[in-house]
Formats: sequence, structure tokens, C-alpha cells
Amino acid sequence: MFHKIIKRSQRKWSRQDGGEVPAGGRGSAAMSNVVVNHASRGGTGPSNASLSHHHHHHSSPVPPPSPSLDPLPFFKDVPLSDRHLLFSRKLLICCFQFDFSDPLNMLREKELKRQTLAELVEFIQSGSARISDLNQEEMIQMISVNIFRCLPPASHENTGSDSVDAEEEEPYLDPSWPHLHLVYELLLRYVVSSDTDTKVAKRYIDHYFVLKLLDLFDSEDPREREFLKTILHRIYGKFMVHRPFIRKAINNIFYRFIYESERHSGIGELLEILGSIINGFALPMKEEHKLFLVRVLIPLHKPKPVALYHQQLSYCIVQFVEKDVKLADTVIRGLLKYWPVTNCQKEVLFLGELEEVLETTQTAEFQRSMVPLFKQIARCLNSFHFQVAERALFLWNNEHIVNLIAQNRKVILPLIFEALEKNIESHWNKAVHGLTVNVRKMFQEMDGEFFEECQVRYAEKEARAHEVAEKREITWQKLAAVAMEDG
Repeated sequence: MFHKIIKRSQRKWSRQDGGEVPAGGRGSAAMSNVVVNHASRGGTGPSNASLSHHHHHHSSPVPPPSPSLDPLPFFKDVPLSDRHLLFSRKLLICCFQFDFSDPLNMLREKELKRQTLAELVEFIQSGSARISDLNQEEMIQMISVNIFRCLPPASHENTGSDSVDAEEEEPYLDPSWPHLHLVYELLLRYVVSSDTDTKVAKRYIDHYFVLKLLDLFDSEDPREREFLKTILHRIYGKFMVHRPFIRKAINNIFYRFIYESERHSGIGELLEILGSIINGFALPMKEEHKLFLVRVLIPLHKPKPVALYHQQLSYCIVQFVEKDVKLADTVIRGLLKYWPVTNCQKEVLFLGELEEVLETTQTAEFQRSMVPLFKQIARCLNSFHFQVAERALFLWNNEHIVNLIAQNRKVILPLIFEALEKNIESHWNKAVHGLTVNVRKMFQEMDGEFFEECQVRYAEKEARAHEVAEKREITWQKLAAVAMEDG
């Protein structure tokens, strides 16, 4: 089908064919005409609707030249004055869509499109000629036609399984990547080019375009997500006018993920972009940013697949505490609120993050949350899962944390003394036993007198518990004897 349409214009591209376009010449409407013509013949090209989401109308007195099946000339081989028309014709070739499920289908045409895309990328990158406003609009439309598409069903939707471990899944690789990656490369080169004037470009890279880009972060192809991450980050950096909108749109993706679906492929990549954004926050921090921490970042600890994006999440959280030390208490209490109850791997992640947060926590903030914090750490010390107990004990390897604990030992030691004693008496794991002995010794050296006080209190408590247990046993024996007599 592609062949039929393109056959209509097999004449060589000539000076006459590529003359100046009158002012307000071929615009999106003209481009759409070719595509509609193609679609009406049953091809697989983009629809008129998908091509013209930007409603910029241009009069179209000159019918568009049809893309030639023979490769068009290189940019360097035509006069400067003709390049903008050649650029349009190359974009038209790149608007045609192919079925990549059949690798042998239309090989020649696919290769022509791939080569044309590569040439457009090179042309933009070289900065050898300024692209007209009209060419910019047409280029963004061509990019939209190629990348804005229905993503294939996620692997869990195909299997109907809810228990698929996303970490163990083979990553999905899009068969159309040979074309797709060049389209992304073209967009990236356009955004970062020093020739790209944001005042002009923001007409085409608008809120609609940004939202459609964000939709694509759910792609299961990691290569696509990586490109999207770089492009969105550059758009955020260059188009200051879009910044609040981008932050809000990302928040909405997170809200849907936390409270509705708990499934999204691009949470890690979006958090990487945010890590960089948080890094650039000016001080004092805006209330909007603190609300983002409380309403979005902290609740992101709740979903089951947190392990997939925890590294990026932890980085964002620590950035906040480094920017504003007063937020440490908020973060620690937030972690305690979402502390996992039955998921040991998740607990290990939380303890690692907690150490990073405490690393940047000052005394005043530490004191605000230390009681609930060390009650939780005591539970972790006694965990039967040795990795959880071990990770909790590793907190005492951190000099800054040990200093905070030493300053507040009168509050902290009574909270964890029993947990330490129980580990020494009965923990099954040798490594946990050894680490507990070391921690206990540290407390003894910090304040021997207070340590002995705690020991006496613990011994009294154990004696009372033993006494209660003995009384209970005697009571049961008496009850049993009475029951036997009655029987």
C-alpha cells in the first residue's frame, strides 16, 4: 500500500519541485491530506486526527509533494533555500506506520524510513540550518504520529496473573524500536538544540504533548522509558513555563499508582527526574514542595512493588532532609506509619533508608521521633528473619547515629534493652548473636552505671514475669485437680 501511494510521484526531486513555499504554505492541513489519502487506500499510516492535535491552521494553496519511493537527495546536495521543503518531504516519509510483527513485511520501505529518520537526526544535530516554524510544527506532528500510540497490554494483563514478580520478568522489547528510537533521538536533539527557541517551540511542545509523553512512561520497554526520562527532564529544564504543570501531572500519576492501580512501569524513571528537580529547589522551600513530600513521596512506601523503585524514592526523601533538616521528623514518622508488617525484604529496604535519613538528622529532630523509632527498631532486633535483625544492628556501625544514640541513651537503652537480652539468650542466628553482643558492649562502655540500672530493672521484670507464670501454673493445676474430682 505504501508502494502505491509513493509511486504517484517517482519523478526526481528537482529545483522546480522544491521552490520557495509561499508564506503560510504547507502546514499541518497539507500534511494531513497525504495521510488521509493514504488511510483511505487501506494503508497503515497515521490518521488525520492523530496528526493534527495542534489546531494551528495554515492556508494550503500548494498541494504537498508525495514522498518518493526513491530516496530523496541529501540536505547537503540541495541549495539552502530549498532545504525547508526537502525537510517537509522527508517528514512525510517518516509519517507512515509499519507492521513490525512481521519482520519480513515491506523491508525496503522500512529501511527507507529508518535512513530518513537518521538523516533528520543528523541534520538537527549539526545545526547547519535554522528550521522554520512551519517545519518545527510538522516535525512535532510526525513525532506525535510515531510515538503516541496504544501501548501493548502489560505482561500481567496477558497472563491474568496477579502474582507475577516484576523483578523477575523479562523486559518487553518493542519490535518497532529501530524506528522508534530514532524518533525519540530526533525529539531529544530538537529539545536540547541551542537553535530551538522556546517561545516558538512551546506552541508545539505544549501541555497536551507533555501529558501524552507522560502516558508513555507506562511502556514496558526499558529503552523507551530511558529516552522519555531524558527528554522530559530536558523539557523541564528548558521550558520554565511548563514546570508547575509537569510536577502536577507527575503527582497525578503517583496518586493513581498509590491509591488505585499499584501498577506502573515508569515510577522509578519519574522519581529519577524528581530527584534532580528536588536537588534544584530554592530555600526556603515552598509549601507546595513540602506537601509533595507528605502526600506523595512518603505514601509511595505503601505499594507492594516498592522494591522496584525504592532506590530512587530513597534518594528523593534524603534530598528533602538534606535541604531542610526540620523535615527529618516528618520523614521518620512517615516511614514508621508505612512500616511493613509481614514483608521482610521490604523491612530491610526501610532500615537502609532509615540509616540514610538519620545520617543527615540533627539532635532536635531526632529527639522528636526517637521513642516510636526505637520501639520499632527493638521489634526489628528480635525479628526471626536474620537479615532484618542484622540490618537493624548495622545502625550501630554508623558513627553519626551512635553519637545521637549516646546523647539520648537514657531514653533509648530502656526501649531496646530487653530486645538485646533476648537476642543474646535465644536468637538462632550466630551473626545476629555476635552483633548484639557488640551493641550491648557499646552501651556498657557509654554509661556503665546506667547500663547496670537497666540490667537490674530487666532482672526484676523477668523475676516478676517468672513469678506470675508460676502462680498461673499452680492455678491451672488446682483447676485440673478440681475437674478430676468432679469427673
